[in-house]
Amino acid sequence: MAPSTTTRPRALFAMARHHHELLFPPAAIRRLREHVEIDPDRVVEDFARETALDDVEVLITSWGCPVLDEDVLIRLPALKAVVHAAGSVKHHVTQACWDRGIAVSSAPAANALPVAEYTVAAILFANKRVLDIAGLYRAHRAPLDWSRRFPGFGNYRRTVGVLGASLVGRRVLELLRPYDFDLVLADPHVDAAQATALGARLVPLDELVSASDVVSLHAPELPETRHLMDARRLGLMRDGATLINTARGSLVDTAALTAEAATGRINAVIDVTEPEVLPADSPLYSLPNVLLTPHIAGSLGGELGRITHSALDEVERYCSARPFAHAVHHAALATSA
Repeated sequence: MAPSTTTRPRALFAMARHHHELLFPPAAIRRLREHVEIDPDRVVEDFARETALDDVEVLITSWGCPVLDEDVLIRLPALKAVVHAAGSVKHHVTQACWDRGIAVSSAPAANALPVAEYTVAAILFANKRVLDIAGLYRAHRAPLDWSRRFPGFGNYRRTVGVLGASLVGRRVLELLRPYDFDLVLADPHVDAAQATALGARLVPLDELVSASDVVSLHAPELPETRHLMDARRLGLMRDGATLINTARGSLVDTAALTAEAATGRINAVIDVTEPEVLPADSPLYSLPNVLLTPHIAGSLGGELGRITHSALDEVERYCSARPFAHAVHHAALATSA
C-alpha cells in the first residue's frame, strides 16, 4: 500500500456535506493538505454528477458516502485507498473494491469509546435505580425508604452480562474492571481463556440473560443476530433487570420488548431501535421504566474530533507508505459491524 507517485496524492471527500462540515474544520483541513492535494470545498454526495475523477487516489469517506460499486470505480481508475471517517464500511465498500485490491481503513475504534462510555453510565444508573428513584422523588417531593422499595439496589456484586466481544463490548468490559461486578460474556467467537483475559466469565447466551442484573448488547447486525432478544429471551431476564441496547436495533424484537416492558417487570435503556425512528405512538416513548434516546451513544459534538484525527493519522500513514493502523480486512466483515 504505497502512493503511486512521489508527489502528494490527490484526495477527495465523499460523504454527506453536513458531516464534512462537522468532521473537517479548518485545522483538520490544514493538516490534511500537508499530505494530499485536496479541494476542501468539494464534497461528493453523488458520483453520477461528478467529473474530473481520473486522478483521485484516496477517498476520504464518512456517513452518507455513495456506494462504491463497479460503475463508480470505473470512473476512479487511480483509486488505491479509502479512509473512512466513521465506523462500518459495509454501506459503501462493495465487493468491487476488494476485487481491485483497494486498501480500506475505518475508525470504529474511535467511535467505540463514546458508545462504551454511554453504556457504562447506563449500567451504573440502572443498578442504582436512578431513573426510578428520580421519578418517585419528583412525584412525592420527599425522600422515601429507597432500600425498602428497591431491595439490594446498587452496584456492589451485581452481575453484568455483555453480549458480544466487539470493540465496544471489549471497551465496556475494560471500563467496568475497577467496579465490584461479576462480569459475564457471551460470544460464539471467543473461548473461555479469551473471556478471562477480558475480565469476564464466558457463559452461554441464555445463561447470561437469566443470570444478569444488566444485559448489554454489543453484537453486530447480521442475519444470525436478528432478534437475538426475542420474546423468549426477554422472558428469561430477571425481574427488575435492565436491557441496554447501544448496538443495532435489529438485535431486539421491538414488539416483544414493548410488550415485556409494558408489564413493568424489566427496564430498558434503548439508544437504537427497529425501525429507527419508532412510530410516534410507540409506548416505548412514555413507559417510565424505559429510557429511549435517539441514537446518541456514538460520536457526536466534540467527540467527532477523535474520529477526524484517526482518519488524518491514516492518511498520513498512507502517504508515508506505512500500513493502516485500522485496516479493514474483507474476511473480517462477515462477523463485524
